[in-house]
Amino acid sequence: MGQITSLFVHKVVDVAAPVSSGMVERRRQLFQSVGVDPDAPVDPKLMVDDTAYYDLCRTVAQDGDIGASLTVKVGSSMRCDDYGAFGLAWKSAVDLHGSFQRAARYARVLTSVSIYEVLKESGNYFMMLHREGPRTLGLRLSNEQTIVAVTQISREVSTNGFVPLAVHFKHSEPDDISAHEAYFGCPVHFGSDRDAIQVSKEALRTPNRLGDPSISRFFDAHLEKELSELENDLGLDKRVRIQVSQALSEGIPTLSEIGTRLGMSARTLQRRLSDQGLSFQTLVDESRRQLAERLLTESKYSLSEIAFLTGFSEQSAFTRAFKRWAGKTPRSYRLASPS
Repeated sequence: MGQITSLFVHKVVDVAAPVSSGMVERRRQLFQSVGVDPDAPVDPKLMVDDTAYYDLCRTVAQDGDIGASLTVKVGSSMRCDDYGAFGLAWKSAVDLHGSFQRAARYARVLTSVSIYEVLKESGNYFMMLHREGPRTLGLRLSNEQTIVAVTQISREVSTNGFVPLAVHFKHSEPDDISAHEAYFGCPVHFGSDRDAIQVSKEALRTPNRLGDPSISRFFDAHLEKELSELENDLGLDKRVRIQVSQALSEGIPTLSEIGTRLGMSARTLQRRLSDQGLSFQTLVDESRRQLAERLLTESKYSLSEIAFLTGFSEQSAFTRAFKRWAGKTPRSYRLASPS
């Protein structure tokens, strides 16, 4: 089970039951539903179970008039200072590219379920959010909150404002996206192949308001210490599966190729997986299965296209493998999945 900083719990509760509303008992119930002391101060280092947090988001979104605007209200309430040392490192980075790189490096101090990546693809730049798990309503809401929050603190630090070129979500479009479009001020694509913010090269290189190399190095050192105190290789299996999933459309990746993507040799990756009782081949199979299941339930790709995207040269081979994984054919699995 993964963990998410309780900071977001406080933000969700503040939207659902503001202090000024006098809904004291409602606030207490919401905090207690995820195991957070209602009377304790906000502590970004205090973690909650990811599934409990997703359930909280779902409950709040389905209760009352908040609905689809929940994600924008929660994400846009974030400020750099809310995140502690992580937020200060983000703020003091020289430019937005440096801020994004710190998220990619240090997000583990705030969550074990999200991985960030700064990706250049065909001349386009993306701030990618990777998060595994069934695309439940709660997880979809959490992903939207995160993308909004990254946009919000980018606007906070950039000297030239910040408007994305586009925003992408893997999940299907909710009934009302007016709050999303108004907030982002750019095209918002649902049913995409990624959860990401597309940014211009100019925006990445725009100086931050309080960018200072010496201060940035100080907070980097502080966060490096926090990382070293976490369990070694926390979420290594998740990072491997994400990299495998990204590589599958070009064929089955090798241990060496995934090691290179993760910044380590094949021997080091093999050793670290072995130390955790993990098998690279098993992770590859799990990645292919999870990607296939997601594409079958969340996309309109044909079976032959899904076979290609999951690393199979022929649809028949994909069908045999999927039947071995799931006990039914891809077509039967798609038909049985909720629409």
